[in-house]
Amino acid sequence: MENFEFSSPTKIIFGKGTEERIGKEVSLYNSKVLFLYGSGSIKRTGLYDRIVASLKAWRVDFVELSGVQPNPRLSLVEKGISICKKQGIGFILAVGGGSVIDSAKAIGAGACYDGAVWDFFPAAKLVTECLPIGVVLTIPAAGSEASQFAVITREHTQEKLPMQGEALRPRFAILNPELTFTLPPYQTACGCVDIMGHVIERYFTTVPNVDLTDRLCEAVLRTVITNAPIVLTEPQNYAARAEIMWAGTLAHNDLLSTGRIGDWSSHRIEHELSAIYDITHAAGLAVIYPAWMKYSFKKDTKRFVQFAVRVWGVDLPFESEERIVLEGIRRMESFFKDLGLAVRLTELDISSERFDEMAEKCAAFWSSGGNYHKLEKQVVKDILELAL
Repeated sequence: MENFEFSSPTKIIFGKGTEERIGKEVSLYNSKVLFLYGSGSIKRTGLYDRIVASLKAWRVDFVELSGVQPNPRLSLVEKGISICKKQGIGFILAVGGGSVIDSAKAIGAGACYDGAVWDFFPAAKLVTECLPIGVVLTIPAAGSEASQFAVITREHTQEKLPMQGEALRPRFAILNPELTFTLPPYQTACGCVDIMGHVIERYFTTVPNVDLTDRLCEAVLRTVITNAPIVLTEPQNYAARAEIMWAGTLAHNDLLSTGRIGDWSSHRIEHELSAIYDITHAAGLAVIYPAWMKYSFKKDTKRFVQFAVRVWGVDLPFESEERIVLEGIRRMESFFKDLGLAVRLTELDISSERFDEMAEKCAAFWSSGGNYHKLEKQVVKDILELAL
């Protein structure tokens, strides 16, 4: 186990009706707020009206900015920064999923910085100052509600890159599983795979003697695997929704990173896909993970065997470790398919046409990344070929 420091300062407010507390919580920080959200879904569900009523009841003045899209855009971030600077905004309230929260983080960092916010990407410059952020989570997936990361897409260069810094962690996050009851099945499925992805990246480490965090990772993965089919057939099953929502936060607040070094190769490769093709991040991960595992497992077969046995329950009398690993990958693919997701690029109508471009860009930013393979151009291209 590696030395580590762990701090997860985000206050979690979990449970039914907790969004009613939003005005009180925000008022503890500032009375001039940027209210950031996506499209009209929070208005259709009535959440918007409840939040506005709570803010007004606590005399919180707010400026609205809507229109956050999946794979959040730099252009909207820059618009938000301008609003914050011109209007003296002192707090950002993000209502939505990871795209809204990541946009809030980038806006908050840019509002406290004299240069271009893109200077912080790809995590080249740690964020040390950010406007305080509060969250009402509506989509458990990205784990951004308690993480130190944000991912933004710069449209004109088709680059999707992360920023990082402890200052980016939200001050509080309101997590009411009831707010996820109306999520479409596809969005629910993608959220579950996104949660699993944050755990898988941490699970595949080359650091020895990390059994405790191995077991924590496995518990989160098993929780999602058990509850995902339930919420797809019973969308208003509060207990199952609650398990998934809390799993999403634990998957990315760095608890599962303690004492170990994650891989993150699949995330970096997927970012090239969603930057160019604008697919949902988790839809790309469901395709990349099986390909990356098939490409990588011989580097540390025992860990991949452990993943197959402990996470996917492979207990058949296979003749070799390789067959156990491949059966585990097959079961993972089958699970993704059952959720309604593709497991091949061709199923997403993505060809090999831009593989060279994606591989070159990925290698340029992340050549030193990865535990099992350095992300050189040919490695990235080989994994993309396996994903076709």
